[in-house]
Amino acid sequence: MAIEKFVRKEGSFLNQNLSLYHIFNCVAEKENISHAAKQLYISQPAVSKAISSLEDNLNVILFIRSSRGVKLTEEGRLLYEHTRNAFHTIQQAEDSIQKINELGIGHLKIGASTTLCKYLLLPYLKEFVRQNPHIKITIESQSTYHTLKRLEKNTLDIGLVAKPDNEKAFQFYSLGGIEDIFVATPDYLDNLKLREQDSEDIFSTANIMLLDPENVTRKYINQYFLENEIEPNHILEVTNMDLLIEFAKTGLGVACVIKEFVLPELETGTLIQIPLKIPVHKREVGFTYHKNSFLSDSMKKFIDFIQD
Repeated sequence: MAIEKFVRKEGSFLNQNLSLYHIFNCVAEKENISHAAKQLYISQPAVSKAISSLEDNLNVILFIRSSRGVKLTEEGRLLYEHTRNAFHTIQQAEDSIQKINELGIGHLKIGASTTLCKYLLLPYLKEFVRQNPHIKITIESQSTYHTLKRLEKNTLDIGLVAKPDNEKAFQFYSLGGIEDIFVATPDYLDNLKLREQDSEDIFSTANIMLLDPENVTRKYINQYFLENEIEPNHILEVTNMDLLIEFAKTGLGVACVIKEFVLPELETGTLIQIPLKIPVHKREVGFTYHKNSFLSDSMKKFIDFIQD
């Protein structure tokens, strides 16, 4: 009961007298004040005084003294059980921190869309992981919008996104530009010409395949349509870029895709880029993090890596 009353006291005996618990713990292990004093590199009277102070503060007897040494009382055994576990936990924490420092152990949480993850992030990660094998990587596949929200809440370390509008809040490292284009198979375009001989407006006649409305790329293309007074008549919405590319290769319509992700198909002629009177302006993509976020050692290593 005396110990429980002590723990409930406002103020903090623990904070002010942690060294007394350390001395008590050593005496309990050695069962000898003289041996404890040698291990602690302090005088025997100093050890005895510390134990007496602790007993006075707790209002209990912790040791039974004899010529052979000391033995814990019942209250002393109860206290030792807790102090032993506490100091063991502290030692484990110190060992873990030392291991982290020695091996460069860490954790990095990255957010990216499925498309950017596949075509841009994975090549970076392959080399980064090779150089930093002890850093754990967690990838959260989600839209750019949700990645930026998570970065604002500091629940992600860094994101691979299109350049944020709010440049003041985010630090951005550009990987370069990407170009949105419209593509289709040669057969689809030939059949479309046969079917719609009198029309050259592909957006009014073709099946236009776009990403879903919540996608940042789709919003960018919607703005392009609005600025150029383009109104597609037939829209097919797809959830991700990979499916969009596959649907285009299957000949289901004209797909809006990122040019850099279909270069092999364009080179082989599997897909044909449709010329536009007004091309879609290129967008920047890159790694970004919130300027108010804490930069862990893992983050600093990753930032140095992408800058190099």
